[in-house]
Amino acid sequence: MPSPRTYVKAISGAALCIGGPALVWYVSPTEEEIFKKYNPELQKRALAQRKQREEEFESFVAQLKDAAKSDKPIWTAQKEQEKKQSERNAQRLRDERDALAAEAERRRAEIRSSTS
Repeated sequence: MPSPRTYVKAISGAALCIGGPALVWYVSPTEEEIFKKYNPELQKRALAQRKQREEEFESFVAQLKDAAKSDKPIWTAQKEQEKKQSERNAQRLRDERDALAAEAERRRAEIRSSTS
């Protein structure tokens, strides 16, 4: 027959296993309580940036879903996506640079033709 000491240990262990997380849940503030403690300037800035953060998160989740569809490990698929994105950005920057150069050349030609 187990001794009373064993029962005390079991009960105290159960109290810690159940009571510990319950205490943490009870004393942890909610997001609203934390937000209310911000000063008004931080609240305005947080509200202003909320939509942008949500859009960034949604795009991140969409990228993760696309990466998860491939047969490759997700980190490999993400690196490939990042590489493709950087190539697209580089191409876009080259196109913009070329368009600006063409516009500058057109203006130079216009100035030359107007001075002649």
